[in-house]
Amino acid sequence: MNPSLRQQLQRLAMRLSELDALLADPQVTADMKRYRTLSREQSDAASVVGLFRRFEQREADQAGAQELLAEADKAGDSEMAAMAREEAATAAADQAALLAELQTALLPKDPDDDRNAFVEIRAGTGGEESALFAADLARMYLRYAEAQGWRSELMSESRSDLGGYKEVVIRLEGPQVYARMKFESGGHRVQRVPATETQGRIHTSACTVAVMPEPDEAAEVTLNPADLRIDTFRASGAGGQHINKTDSAIRVTHIPTGLVAECQDDRSQHRNKAKALAVLQARLQDKERSERDAKEAATRKALVGSGDRSDRIRTYNFPQGRLTDHRINLTLYKLGAVMEGELGDVTQALQVARAQQQMAALETGA
Repeated sequence: MNPSLRQQLQRLAMRLSELDALLADPQVTADMKRYRTLSREQSDAASVVGLFRRFEQREADQAGAQELLAEADKAGDSEMAAMAREEAATAAADQAALLAELQTALLPKDPDDDRNAFVEIRAGTGGEESALFAADLARMYLRYAEAQGWRSELMSESRSDLGGYKEVVIRLEGPQVYARMKFESGGHRVQRVPATETQGRIHTSACTVAVMPEPDEAAEVTLNPADLRIDTFRASGAGGQHINKTDSAIRVTHIPTGLVAECQDDRSQHRNKAKALAVLQARLQDKERSERDAKEAATRKALVGSGDRSDRIRTYNFPQGRLTDHRINLTLYKLGAVMEGELGDVTQALQVARAQQQMAALETGA
């Protein structure tokens, strides 16, 4: 075992003892929020330390078997020597398996991985074709969500003249939503012959995607009403659909940051306001996360999926039926299937790449 890894595990064992003592403290048990936080940490630590203790036991077993082997060889006891060799080999194999489990268990966990998420798609360069591609991306994510058994909800939309999206926000609800979707944040480029092209020429356009974890209920109350400007207006829809005769649409502006969220998809002003506030809270947390990650990037290697919208993460080449994810040099010639929601190969490859980067950092002690 790497010495730095062993030291990390020994420190975790000491922390587990501290946590056990804290959870027995009446003052801690009286504070339910702190108690739940410490309980989760204690549970995670106990699981890892348990693996470490098993690893140490098998280390001791192997050392004992080696001593026994030396004695058996010295005494010329071939039967005892064979048993000792077998026990030493078994102990070594067990250690290798336990070490792999420990390394995986120690990988940094994103506390938001189990959260639901908002997926925001915005048309970029390319005009109407970009808006049409934004609609294609939205459909791709909705089909993927359906295949995962997730629930989806349209939070807000701004349609283009040809039926694409200038901007759309979708809420996805289900297990491990953010864990699987977070690497979609960034710039998505499309190369194809647009529906608006009469000469058959291939155009390049782009959209940006931001995947934001849904804040928990406790975090939602941190919005200061004094920092918000709430405007109501009359909802409008293409072709006269969903047009309300009352001002039920809501636009919420966070004055300190200038961030805006609006919703007009429900006939209820109250529900539109709740949706807009939820999206705004997610955008605020996303902004804080981005700023925090930018600071951390100065002191560590950047990992897969910085989430920066300026990062061009993927190209969709329709004439060649090719999808290329530039972060991990992944190329798939199954673009049609991917656009129908078969994103599994892409999301899994990104998760594996992230884990490999984290593992390398863990092994070097970075």
